Amino acid sequence: MSGPARLSLSATDPYIRGPIGCSMLSSLGTSAGTRSTRPVRSLRTAPTVDAEHDLITVQALRADQLIQLQSKRSRVIKRSGDIIFSLAVLGLGSPVFLALALLVKLTSRGPVFYVQQRVGRDYHSFGCIKFRTMRRDADRILSRILSESPDLQEEFRNDFKLKNDPRITRLGKFLRRSSLDELPQFVNVLRGDMSVVGPRPIVRQELPRYGNRMEEVLAVRPGLTGLWQVSGRNNLSYEQRVALDLHYTSKRTFVLDLSIIVRTLRVIFDPRDRGAY
Repeated sequence: MSGPARLSLSATDPYIRGPIGCSMLSSLGTSAGTRSTRPVRSLRTAPTVDAEHDLITVQALRADQLIQLQSKRSRVIKRSGDIIFSLAVLGLGSPVFLALALLVKLTSRGPVFYVQQRVGRDYHSFGCIKFRTMRRDADRILSRILSESPDLQEEFRNDFKLKNDPRITRLGKFLRRSSLDELPQFVNVLRGDMSVVGPRPIVRQELPRYGNRMEEVLAVRPGLTGLWQVSGRNNLSYEQRVALDLHYTSKRTFVLDLSIIVRTLRVIFDPRDRGAY
């Protein structure tokens, strides 16, 4: 986590456009634009070719540059799959969606949905939509809860959430454990903010926790589900969460995405303690 960012890109990787030449890598420094929301960092591109393993090693490329190296065909296929899958879920699951929305409205005061700003691909901020699982004044009373307990302060500082959060409603506990609170994020997928499968959608305060590897993660759309969600979620340390995100961004394939979707369905239909809270 503390070393320089290194990403090995294979010329045969289905998500990398190939062959990749040093001239292409050097041209990225001038062809890619910058955004005001991006953390300021110097560009240090030092590509080297390993003839034996046919690998290109790229050091410290920005997220937008890494996106340019991805296969356009694979991105189109993944995006098309996201749209088709999301339309199918929202269409076939509309009775469940409406029933949950009604339950949220009837069981606690406040809006049906909760929208939180997250960081998407290439540092674009977007409103991540969920069914509301907390009291409507949850954000206002968080500071009071943390000020009354140093232990809760430490937990929130480490994980950006609380395991036994008193702000969560009774229905909210079920929605979180079953991950049904995240169903509205299929709307984010249709908008292009997210993908069905990808790394965790993080808040801006989490960016420093990824160190020099954040560009690799933000070169991919965050996912409604992913390796973290099916591998223990909040039962994992933060370092393990980051490692899973990095593993997905470097190893993502159609087969891996399909496997994660199947494992996600098991979590939804068998909501035992899998770290969701």
